[in-house]
Amino acid sequence: MTVIHRLSDLLINQIAAGEVVERPASVLKEVLENAVDAGARAIEVQLEQGGVRRIRVTDDGCGIGREDLALALERHATSKIASLDDLERVATMGFRGEALAAIAAVARTTITSRAEGEAHAWRIDGHDRSPTPAALNQGTVVDVADLYYNTPARRKFLKSEGTEYAHCDDMFRRVALARPDIGLQLSHNGRVVHRLPPGAPFARVGALMGDDFLLQAREVEAAGGILHLTGFASLPAYSRASRDAQYFFVNGRFVRDKLLAHAVREAYADILHGSRHPAYVLFLELDPAGVDVNVHPAKIEVRFRESRAVHQFVYHALKRVLAESGAGLAGEAGAPAPIAFARPGVDSVAAAPTGAGLSPSDPATRFGNGEGAPRTATALRGWPQGAPQQGRLAMESASRSYFDFAAGARPPAATAAAPVPAASQPLPAGDLAPPLGYALAQLHGIYILAQNAAGLILVDMHAAHERILYEKLKTVLDGRPSVQRLLIPAVFSVSAKDMAAAEECADVLAGMGFELSPAGPQELAVRSVPALLAGAPVAELMRKLLEELREFPATEVVTSRRNELLATMACHGAVRANRQLTLPEMNALLRDMEATERADQCNHGRPTWTQLTMTDLDRFFMRGQ
Repeated sequence: MTVIHRLSDLLINQIAAGEVVERPASVLKEVLENAVDAGARAIEVQLEQGGVRRIRVTDDGCGIGREDLALALERHATSKIASLDDLERVATMGFRGEALAAIAAVARTTITSRAEGEAHAWRIDGHDRSPTPAALNQGTVVDVADLYYNTPARRKFLKSEGTEYAHCDDMFRRVALARPDIGLQLSHNGRVVHRLPPGAPFARVGALMGDDFLLQAREVEAAGGILHLTGFASLPAYSRASRDAQYFFVNGRFVRDKLLAHAVREAYADILHGSRHPAYVLFLELDPAGVDVNVHPAKIEVRFRESRAVHQFVYHALKRVLAESGAGLAGEAGAPAPIAFARPGVDSVAAAPTGAGLSPSDPATRFGNGEGAPRTATALRGWPQGAPQQGRLAMESASRSYFDFAAGARPPAATAAAPVPAASQPLPAGDLAPPLGYALAQLHGIYILAQNAAGLILVDMHAAHERILYEKLKTVLDGRPSVQRLLIPAVFSVSAKDMAAAEECADVLAGMGFELSPAGPQELAVRSVPALLAGAPVAELMRKLLEELREFPATEVVTSRRNELLATMACHGAVRANRQLTLPEMNALLRDMEATERADQCNHGRPTWTQLTMTDLDRFFMRGQ
């Protein structure tokens, strides 16, 4: 080994650039965050060749004085912290004081700035650190050209222009979502891509995420102690194949945090199965002393001092919002997005309004008037407290009919005559009408058509029944499940692996209400099933359960895999297509939907119902036009 020696400042900065300046998007992030910290109200970003050729950021912030320009390009020089206490409570985006020095070490960098009260601006070059007079209104222009021009080995690792631009665009979106109060503009190769005026958060989210996201999202608003969570979380119908539409901000800073990601994933566990990913834009605010942002030079990772409390708060806040059933909001703001009609010979797709005088893209339609948190479905489920006794009896009768229907039995003739309004009769007025109305008919043995105060309800009966069964199974199996013994045991053939799984998991199955015993060398006999699944195809259900049981240890099945197993049971136990239902059975299903959390989607994330208002139908048939 040679003798120990000091590294040159240039080499030190180039080494630091390996952490701070990974690609053009990293440069854009650091410069944009500096503009935000400077109190800018308008920021313009100009890119050339994906940011490799040039990144130019112009802001109208407080600017940098002549005497501070040279220091701005020095390592560990900053105006944002001065002590350890400042570091532990840092509220600015930048604070390390090394980004500009690292950028200047690997690119041709110039800074032009005019501080408030100065006669003119000053410009400084990244190599010649002597300020020279320049012309500029108040603010700062940072121009970064020819990234990695002096480190060609690093430049070879950069991707194509399109790829690098996509990363820059995503970085721009993060800052724009975090600060809707700032006007931002992004152009690439001379073409304006985004022009975002300052405005309300929902307007900024709609501009960057799309109106489709807003239509399929729930507004999040929760507070607890020093924690405050706001934003928008998509319903499962808007799930994605990748995580490209997931934005989580902590005190205005975009982060990728395993703890927060796990909390979100767990909140969606009961409504989004498989390989799909939710979309969300969420903002967590807390005391800066409760989070450490000095974990990585890129400042994209954080560490919470009370990580368990943060996880539980985010998990329960999201789960509560996602559990609110839109069945209680039918025909109102917050209901599932209506179907868009195409009017023959008029237009290709006409966006159907959600109500009279309201457009689906109108935030007031989806998110109310902004006064407090969104309405919860809990307050809207079931029959209103002031409803007449006759109405309550009708609902109870329908519910009894539904339990018979769920168990595979046909209702007696007397039950079919329950006092439910006939299809030809008008609905009860005001709060006396249930949110999902009353059934009219069954379509092709798959869909239920119902009439409510707003218009027509379409229900996928299998998907709806699947969600209801799943929620009931979770509740019932938390205690001792009621069991239905079979008069004639269901005997079916299985493989040797299934026989071994049935023997190994006998206690698990018994705890769920299944009693199995061997009926031959490769045959099993089911002698009892959970009462909720009495009408299910037993052989098909058991084969699917055994297939899942043999893939995982018994201990994992009763813990982390329990709900997935229950979802499988609900799917196979739910009413199938082409099953003819009576009107009381259909009405009972509607009432149970109104009383079930997460009833807007089945266990696989598919929607269970949608609303077509009278306005939608009038628009389609061009009534009054």
